[in-house]
Amino acid sequence: MEIVRENIDELNAILKVKIVKEDYNESYEKALKNVRKQVQMPGFRPGQVPASVVKKKYGVSILSEELDKVLNQALFDYIKENDLNILGQPLPKVEANQEVDWKNPSDFEFSYEIGLAPNFEVKLTKKEKHVYNKVKVDDELVDKQINDFAKRYGKLVSVDKSEDNDMLMASFKELDADDKVLEGGFAHSSTVAIEFTEDKKAKKKLIGLKVGDSLIIDPVTISRGAADLAAMLNISKDAAEKFDKNVELTVTEVKRLEPANVDQELINKIYGEGTVDGVDALKAKIEAEMSSMFNNDSDRLFKRDFANKTIKKLDLSLPNEFLKKWIGMSNKEVTAEQIEAEYDQYAESLKWQLIENKIIKDNDLQVSNDEAVEYTKELLGNQYAQYGMMIPEEKEFEKMVMTVLGNEEEGKKIYDALYDKKVLTYLKDSVKVEEKELSYDEFVKVASAEA
Repeated sequence: MEIVRENIDELNAILKVKIVKEDYNESYEKALKNVRKQVQMPGFRPGQVPASVVKKKYGVSILSEELDKVLNQALFDYIKENDLNILGQPLPKVEANQEVDWKNPSDFEFSYEIGLAPNFEVKLTKKEKHVYNKVKVDDELVDKQINDFAKRYGKLVSVDKSEDNDMLMASFKELDADDKVLEGGFAHSSTVAIEFTEDKKAKKKLIGLKVGDSLIIDPVTISRGAADLAAMLNISKDAAEKFDKNVELTVTEVKRLEPANVDQELINKIYGEGTVDGVDALKAKIEAEMSSMFNNDSDRLFKRDFANKTIKKLDLSLPNEFLKKWIGMSNKEVTAEQIEAEYDQYAESLKWQLIENKIIKDNDLQVSNDEAVEYTKELLGNQYAQYGMMIPEEKEFEKMVMTVLGNEEEGKKIYDALYDKKVLTYLKDSVKVEEKELSYDEFVKVASAEA
């Protein structure tokens, strides 16, 4: 077997593979014998069908399968031995005048297109400055979280007159074009959350209402889309999408959320008994939790901005046309239009993946089995704590951890997460990091900004 590489440019090449009969004949004949043992045909005992008959009926498909195995192994070995950093997978190149005589196999020649990753270096120094945005966890933010807890564990009470955060229990009657009650039209009872009514004029109409009050209103202005409107009026979604009349709304009850008292009883409901003692401890607990949560968000934002800045600086080139072709051949359901529309985003993601892999390789960043085990224990432990469950005994817990790591998909996620942490730590250690405290709203604005 002979493989010849023909470079088109720095990022594209052709691999020409010449296969002689000796390269595949042994495995081909062995496969024929195995098929012959299993073939059943009328007039022949099982396993006794003549080899010539089996070859005539199944020879081409068996040959194709065996050649595919030989080719794949040869390409894999060549790429590994020559340390080629390819992108995607080799793609068979069909020549316009190429003819293969499958019925009379002899020597074959196949060509494959390959896309190559660009060569580059990642040099980071302390002269390079990167901003690390952090959320300032102040008393206002902690108090807001406590208020949210109080509302979550609060109760609905009836009140006399509606305000802007109340809920109306109401009956709806269908009206005609003249705003008269439509005979035979729908009549349905439902709720309206004043707090989530976005139309300002409609929201103003809903404030100050008492039980028994009625008003004529466009239901579209007090609903959140066709599905919500359909549920409110008890009509189909199709009818809701076309609905263009007013309704009569009559208030049957006004409900207000009464927050729970911020006391030990509430604290026990949130964290369980014997975990947090007193309101001051509650505030400290919430501050620590929010800081931890926002640190993860800060890390993600830092890495996103770092990636964008580094990609722009390195200005990497990719074998774009090859990659588009490979994406199309790998996923038959995606259209050429979709590939074109989404390719730029894919290319940016791939560039950062190449940069990360370069950092990992050049700096010998490794994740040990012990690290993976400890990380998995932490993940599972947090899940048990989240649902208020006891962690199983050590042996059973260890077995669960190994089951998770033994799952190919789950194991990959865990190792990817750990490598992600290692890369992030390396980035922070290699450049000058300038921390910047932001209010929560400012942080959300920065994080939501397009890269």
